[in-house]
Amino acid sequence: MTKSFDMALLLSGVLSGSQATQQRHLRQARFIQAAIQQRWQRDNPWTWQQKHLAWFLNYHMSQRSESTRYYYLLTIHLLTVRLGKSWQFKRKLTQGMMNGR
Repeated sequence: MTKSFDMALLLSGVLSGSQATQQRHLRQARFIQAAIQQRWQRDNPWTWQQKHLAWFLNYHMSQRSESTRYYYLLTIHLLTVRLGKSWQFKRKLTQGMMNGR
């Protein structure tokens, strides 16, 4: 049995803010980790590529609200900072936003 990657340890250097905010980022990072693990069998964030996080944000989260996707985008930003990557992610616009609503 292999031990799961410790997301709290990975993010401990970049987390700031209130305890509730830190816990939200950890919870969301673990959710991202589980989704990528299920789709690509990559449990360790050091092995992730930009396409994995882009898939998560644009397809796995596509049925979630704009605000939920925004909070996950913030968590993904923390992950990329911690991993030392310069990846940029853009949220796909919802149909309502494209029509000016």
